[in-house]
This record gives sequence, C-alpha cells and structure tokens, in this order.
Amino acid sequence: MTDINKTVAVLGATGQQGGSVVAALRADGWKVRAVVRDPSGRRSRSLSAAGVETVRGDLGDPESLRVAFSDAHGVFSVQPNSGQAGAGVTNEDEVRFGAAVAEAAERCGVAHLVYSSAVTAGSTTGVDHLDTKSRIEARVRSLDIATTIIRPATFMELLVAPETGLDRRRLSFLMRPDQAMQFIAVRDIGRIAAVVFGSPDRYASRTMEIAGDALTGDALAENLSRAAGRTISYSRLPTTQSAKDEVLGRLQALVDDGRLAGNADLDALRAEFPFLLRFDRWLAGPGAGLLDEALRPSDTGVAPR
Repeated sequence: MTDINKTVAVLGATGQQGGSVVAALRADGWKVRAVVRDPSGRRSRSLSAAGVETVRGDLGDPESLRVAFSDAHGVFSVQPNSGQAGAGVTNEDEVRFGAAVAEAAERCGVAHLVYSSAVTAGSTTGVDHLDTKSRIEARVRSLDIATTIIRPATFMELLVAPETGLDRRRLSFLMRPDQAMQFIAVRDIGRIAAVVFGSPDRYASRTMEIAGDALTGDALAENLSRAAGRTISYSRLPTTQSAKDEVLGRLQALVDDGRLAGNADLDALRAEFPFLLRFDRWLAGPGAGLLDEALRPSDTGVAPR
C-alpha cells in the first residue's frame, strides 16, 4: 500500500522515463522529489510549478546525491547513456553514475531502490551503451539494500521518431517485416515503477523484463496505417559499411537472436499490470499527438519531434 507520508526520489525526472515515474507516483499519492541537475532549468521549473519538490543532484557529485536522498523511502534510478543523441556522456560515465546512485541510496538508508536497465542486460552484446547496464546491475545487486531491476523493451515512442521515415509514409526499423519485436509505452514504465514501490515485499530482489506488446514490422505498418488514415509501408533499416552502421548492424543482430527483440511473458505481465498498452491503444491515446507530428512532411518547415 502507498504511504502518502513517504517520499520517492526520482532521477531523470525531466526526461521520458523519470517523467513518467513522477507522474505515476503522484497519481498513486506518493510524495515525489525530482532530482535534477539544474533546478532553475525550464523543465525543472515546470515540475516545481506542478507541485513537485525539486532538488539539485549531480550524478558526478556523490555528496549531492546523498543530500538529495536524505529521508527518502525510495529511489528510482535511470542514467543518460552514450547512445542518446546529445547526452554528452561516456560509457564509463554511465557506469560510474549508476553505481553512485545505488551507493548513495544505500548510505542514506533508502528502503527500496528501483533501477531501470535494458532488455539486453545479462549478456555481452558488443554494443557498449547496452553492456553498461549489466555492469550497473551487478553493482546494484551487491549492495545491502532492497532492489528491483526493471528491463524495459524498446519504447513505442521510438517508432514515431523523425528518423523512422513516417513523414514519407514509410516506417523503417530494426526487425525484418515478418519478425516480432516487443515494445512498451514509456507511460507504462512509470506505472510499473509505481506498483513496485507500492508493493516492496512482492518486488524486492526481482529482475523483470517488461513490455506491453509484440509486433512484426508488417503489423506495425498496419497499425500505423489504420491510425493515420493512409497507407504506411515497412522496411528494415538499411546498413552500409560505415562506423555508424556497424552499431546498427549489431543491433539488428541482437533483434535476430532475440535479445533485443525481447522475451517478456506478455500474458503474465498483462495479468500483473492490466494497464499495459498495446500498440494500437497507444496510437489512439498517448501516442496520437506524436504520430500526427511525425506524419507532417519535412518540407513544411515543421520538424517532427
């Protein structure tokens, strides 16, 4: 049961995952403390205006994290990584940051740490910004603190990113047209985290792969076509011999061998978390605005988000 007198400190609160956790925890009645690098920033001020406590916490400054976690019941941990455009961090930075958050939580006597990892964790992938997650998981598990590790599938939001080609009425992504891949709505990551914090005895020491739907490339195109009211085709992202495409090729290989495609038990997850969105429901709900924006022709001068 949620205790409204307890506080959960949330890392990444101005980003996608952390923001979804903030929203879900508040909806469940928790006190939320957004740990932000710059409390005076626009997104931080938006959180403050909405009634969220914001405190400074620098991932490179462990003492600031200990201050931010003081008297907190729980901590939600997520870090920027080198695979994110504009993140400005190295792989070693990410590992160091993830360890620092976990160690600060232990030192402050936090009752429950929830770490958001990746669906590929637990194996060596050859993709550096994915392999960092296994190293952070190992450090999290080594500490004397109740922990839960969630491993989200690929975000549904990535399917409507500018580089997928929807403005040209086609979708290009990692899997083959006839190959299934699992996805999750970012909103549902937050909702799952809120359930986990509300039932610590049930979820402590668990590592959970989480997803909301599994679709082939062709099925994605069919769903997008219905939602958009126009025909959208699907093709696998092409690769060349460039250094950038070397990583893309590795990601496609990880889809082919199942590690990035996802292996979550969707039936069990839907029974445990009935709110999980399938892709068609996401397109009709949280994803509707993102899809509309992605469909705008790029030559209109309006860039898809």
